[in-house]
Amino acid sequence: PREQPSSLVPIQATETERKVEICSRAYRLLVTQVGFDPNDIIFDPNILTIGTGMEEHGEYAINFIRATRLIKELLPGARISGGLSNLSFSFRGMEVIREAMHGAFLYHAIKDGMDMGIVNAGSLPVYDDIDKELLLMCENLIWNKDPEATEKLLLYAQSCAKGGKKVVQTDEWREGTVEERLEYGLIKGIDKYVVEDTEEARSQAELYPRPLHVIEGPLMNGMKVVGDLFGAGKMFLPQVGGEEMEECTDPRYPQVGGKREECTDPRYPQVGGKRWRSAQILDILR
Repeated sequence: PREQPSSLVPIQATETERKVEICSRAYRLLVTQVGFDPNDIIFDPNILTIGTGMEEHGEYAINFIRATRLIKELLPGARISGGLSNLSFSFRGMEVIREAMHGAFLYHAIKDGMDMGIVNAGSLPVYDDIDKELLLMCENLIWNKDPEATEKLLLYAQSCAKGGKKVVQTDEWREGTVEERLEYGLIKGIDKYVVEDTEEARSQAELYPRPLHVIEGPLMNGMKVVGDLFGAGKMFLPQVGGEEMEECTDPRYPQVGGKREECTDPRYPQVGGKRWRSAQILDILR
């Protein structure tokens, strides 16, 4: 259900109570005024994306399941549907994770009254066949039981290829230039060498006279690749790379007269007539 305020700007109904309120109003109008058979009514209380890294999204799966149960109790005859792909949208490109999330979610939602869903049924796993470690992480994410559930799923995804086979990790990438290594580490979310590589880049005074130039150069180049990959659906979460960026820059904000330097790179947007500072960039990346 979607609210339609006077401004005509659609707003998502995210809370359980609001979902039920909207469906109840539609039900009353259809049954009492239109004479619609309640058994022909199908509501979609809106399955929204979880695992985004944003705290306010943590209850979205729970709210759908709770709303489903209440709608079935309060609105006799009405059916419940939902689009499953929204639930796991944060994990685009990792079908093993997405399919496990869909299977676990349906297992619980059906018990509370969900009648149908939009999903690739041929790829749905049997609930009991889902890898136990993966299932636990998925359910912790769905029920918002573990604040680290998203990160754990991301680590699991990084260690598995499609079909669940382990990816053999090598350090061949360490043979590249420092710029290439920084970019690779940000893209892959590898923080083991990020401080070491940042220090190496910072020591090259002829290329990077100030610490800020390391941020504006190889680090931001790496984050640009991260953004491009995520936009193309080839990366699981926008948070990949953000923590590594923070780790290698937090202790190194350049100070000038007690204030952090402003970025001078023309690629950065203007805010209030000034370039974003490195700290502000990192706030966005978080």
